[in-house]
Amino acid sequence: MDSFNLHLSSIEDIKEEEKRLQEEYKKKLAELKKVQKEKESVGQVFTKGLLPIYVLHILSIGPSNGNDISTKIGERTNGLWIPSTGGIYPLLKKLEKDEYIVGKWDDPKKKFQKIYSLTDKGFREYESRKHLLRPKIEEALKVFKIIYKDLYKS
Repeated sequence: MDSFNLHLSSIEDIKEEEKRLQEEYKKKLAELKKVQKEKESVGQVFTKGLLPIYVLHILSIGPSNGNDISTKIGERTNGLWIPSTGGIYPLLKKLEKDEYIVGKWDDPKKKFQKIYSLTDKGFREYESRKHLLRPKIEEALKVFKIIYKDLYKS
């Protein structure tokens, strides 16, 4: 084989290897995206399903600011769930817009932190959601226990 053909063969080998690596990369990336989606969907059970009712619960105990709400949830769940303030503050804005809570600046001039309180409408919403969610939460607990038993105690 002359050097020209040897050179062409090397280029073709390199291109073939490059193609193989690109396909491998695409597969790995798809796997990582799938894992990330699964993690996000598990997290959404908490943030979308339980966070709004639990924030209303925390505020039913007494007024609080966003950081303290996150801290209180962390304390009440023994550190197993500490929602980020990045999830708490948009929720507080939504609850305020829906008139379930009212936020007032601790110092209107400095606007350092907003203290949120449950409104009467918010308290009624909290009681209603609590009543509606109870069977769903009980059902979810049963499902989790079955899955846990199947996976870890068989």
